[in-house]
Amino acid sequence: MKEFDVYSIEGKKVDSVKLNAKIFNGKVNKTLMHDAVKMHLANQRLGAASTKNRSEVAGGGKKPWKQKGTGRARAGSIRSPLFKGGGVIFGPRPKDYSYSMPKKAKKGALISAINAKMNNDEILFIEDIKLDNIKTKNFVTIFKKLKVDKKKLLVVVNELDKSTVLSARNIKNICLKAADNFNMYDVLLAERLIITKSSLEKINKRVVL
Repeated sequence: MKEFDVYSIEGKKVDSVKLNAKIFNGKVNKTLMHDAVKMHLANQRLGAASTKNRSEVAGGGKKPWKQKGTGRARAGSIRSPLFKGGGVIFGPRPKDYSYSMPKKAKKGALISAINAKMNNDEILFIEDIKLDNIKTKNFVTIFKKLKVDKKKLLVVVNELDKSTVLSARNIKNICLKAADNFNMYDVLLAERLIITKSSLEKINKRVVL
C-alpha cells in the first residue's frame, strides 16, 4: 500500500492516505492509453458532412439537347456530375464514427493515466471541498493556497453539489468531475490531478479489474 499526504483546503498537511497497490502500482500501458484517446476523439466526431448525389439535386427533368446532330457529347440530364450544379460522385455522407472498447481496456487505460500522473508527481490528495455559498473567488482561493492555481486542473470529488459546481463552472483552467464520471482523456488533458479523500473509495470500486 502506497501512502500519500492529504492537504486541507487551507493548503496544510492534515492527514495521509494509503492507496491500493493493485491499482496505483506505477505501471503505464501506453498502447491502451493510445487506443482510448483514439476512441474518445472518434466518438466526438459529428460525422455530419453531406453532399447531394444526382437523385437529390434540383432540376434536370428534361434532356438538355437532342441525342444526335448537335456535335456535342450525349447528355441525359443536367443533374449529371459532369455539369455544374449536378450531383457529387462518392461525396461524403452522414456517418457515425463512434465505437467502443471493452470495459476492461477502458479501466486499464484510466488506471494507466492516473499512474502516469502519479509517476510525474502531478497528483495531489485533499480533504473534501465544502463551500458555504456560491462564490467563484472562494473556489479559486483553495487552489491558490495549494499553489496549483496556474495549472490546468482536473478536480475529482465524491459527488457534485450545487455550490461547488456553480462556483467552479466559470473558471477556465479547472475541470470539476465526480468520481464516477471522469475518464482517461480528462486525466491526460490536466496538468495536475486533484483527488478528494472521500472520492477514493468510488475510484477504487470503479477501476478495480
